[in-house]
Amino acid sequence: MASSSISRRKYLAALLFLALILQTCNGFYLPGSYMHTYSNGDEISAKVNSLTSIETELPFSYYSLPYCTPPGGIKKSAENLGELLMGDQIDNSPYRFRMNVNESIYLCTTSPLSENEVKLLKQRTHDLYQVNMILDNLPVMRFTNQNGVKIQWTGFPVGYTPPGGNDDYIINHLKFKVFIHEYEGAGVEIIGTGEEGLGVISEADKKKASGYEIVGFEVVPCSVKYDPEKMTKLHMYDNITTVSCPQELENSQTIREKERVSFTYEVEFMKSNVRWPSRWDAYLKMEGARVHWFSILNSLMVIFFLAGIVFVIFLRTVRRDLARYEELDKEAQAQMNEELSGWKLVVGDVFREPNHSKLLCVMVADGVQITGMAVVTIIFAAFGFMSPASRGMLLTGMILLYLFLGIAAGYVGVRMWRTIKGSSEGWRSISWSTACFFPGIVFVILTVLNFILWGSKSTGAIPISLYFVLLSLWFCISVPLTLLGGLLGTRAEPIEYPVRTNQIPREIPPHKYPSWLLVLGAGTLPFGTLFIELFFILSSIWLGRFYYVFGFLLVVFTLLVIVCAEVSVVLTYMHLCVEDWMWWWKAFYASGSVAFYVFLYSVNYLIFDLRSLSGPVSAMLYLGYSLIMAIAIMLSTGTIGFLTSFYFVHYLFSSVKID
Repeated sequence: MASSSISRRKYLAALLFLALILQTCNGFYLPGSYMHTYSNGDEISAKVNSLTSIETELPFSYYSLPYCTPPGGIKKSAENLGELLMGDQIDNSPYRFRMNVNESIYLCTTSPLSENEVKLLKQRTHDLYQVNMILDNLPVMRFTNQNGVKIQWTGFPVGYTPPGGNDDYIINHLKFKVFIHEYEGAGVEIIGTGEEGLGVISEADKKKASGYEIVGFEVVPCSVKYDPEKMTKLHMYDNITTVSCPQELENSQTIREKERVSFTYEVEFMKSNVRWPSRWDAYLKMEGARVHWFSILNSLMVIFFLAGIVFVIFLRTVRRDLARYEELDKEAQAQMNEELSGWKLVVGDVFREPNHSKLLCVMVADGVQITGMAVVTIIFAAFGFMSPASRGMLLTGMILLYLFLGIAAGYVGVRMWRTIKGSSEGWRSISWSTACFFPGIVFVILTVLNFILWGSKSTGAIPISLYFVLLSLWFCISVPLTLLGGLLGTRAEPIEYPVRTNQIPREIPPHKYPSWLLVLGAGTLPFGTLFIELFFILSSIWLGRFYYVFGFLLVVFTLLVIVCAEVSVVLTYMHLCVEDWMWWWKAFYASGSVAFYVFLYSVNYLIFDLRSLSGPVSAMLYLGYSLIMAIAIMLSTGTIGFLTSFYFVHYLFSSVKID
């Protein structure tokens, strides 16, 4: 009776707890940032990010140009690791709004422009630099009409040069539209991942939460010529009369030496039906959505069809070979062993240690680390855990995942080393090499690119302090975990070979076609699954567009893994059939050769799609980052192909009874 009474109390307590949860929490929203609600007249401050251009890809600080500074001085916002690596530099700005108050404001008038300032403004104008402003964590958006088509941009230009004109004009007047949605304070729980941190709004906060939420931020940039004598009599944040954007160039502000530029802005608040959780939808609309959908689906169907055919042919061939061999009696087998041809002849050499076996172990281990990082990142992003509202979060997450997956890399590298060598001797060297190989390549490339960025005085340059942070993370997290994984690998059972290896290696007969040609050609099929999505990824990186179709990317990545595995296994089987037992490296590069086509495609994209990219510095930056991406893809896809081929060869020779 006592036990039943206790269980009944536990049951009632659980029901009461559940009822309380349901009462206080009516909804749940994960991606994005904590929702701010504002009352009428509340002050809202805008922030400014680095100036960016699709022509140079070199970000510069907003205050590197002669703009108005805030009354309290320039203050940098806290930035995460990803933002710093991407070259973001978010500062406060003098632009301030008051909720639901439409007004026109004077900011400041510059001192006469010096020769250096004029030269810098003209250069930034010619290079199509954009000012990136942020309000309540939303980037400012503008719309332009080109050939009757409405085009959406984030940011607004520093200045402009009219077609056929000799003068340059600075953007010094901004017409802002802030779209707001009235928030009723209904019970909703919001967990944010943005820069504002974590917040909860529930029924208890209904009265406090009532107000307005910002759901859109647009700008119309203008160039207006003011009389500096009149404007200097005003103080910052004084009201001025509403200004209309001039159509005539003589009423616009030219960029000229000794000119004094006055900066003004006006703001209009407009009510919107868009709710706060949907406010990023306008930014995530990708250009050519229909082409994106149909191209991806078409690619998926074609690749599935080809992969299915390859798999069926391969499966039938191997099973027929095995069935024919197993059906023979012992006497016939003995006779057949004398006349064996194909893969059965290399039974004594198929598991012979490959050339540069240490390097192979290290590359496969690093490939496991990169693949694991990619899988977890894409899955989390596909489920909406990495919102674009949280700038730099994607890159930060990838770096942390890579660091912590060092334990898997160390384990795989050392266990493979033990399998090849038959002992654990030298496992520390394997672990250290695994921890240093790919990060070392990235470090060398980034250092070279960083010297270029330092020379250009770009905010994209990694500060020395961040170098020490990255090195500390690598040495304090990745290296110890890789060594720990290596230690676990020494204690794991090595994979036993199903057949013995002969002392004298068998001579490989001459091939009709060179092996490297087959290996290089094998990369075309995995590349077929990847190249369409690659176009959208490159566009998002280099053309400043948002990429958020991670569901598609997850499907494409899964398909890529399947095709890499199949292509590598088929090529390994083909080499074994012509008595080529040196399959180890060929299995790795059969699928890893897709990286060669990815790099070629990146060069093609630079020449034909990034024609606006100007100067050798920009081209070197692009090629440097593309090379890092290609190396990472080679290690990942090569590892997938190699491990699949290894287990295939192991299964194949363990299924055949050869004395």
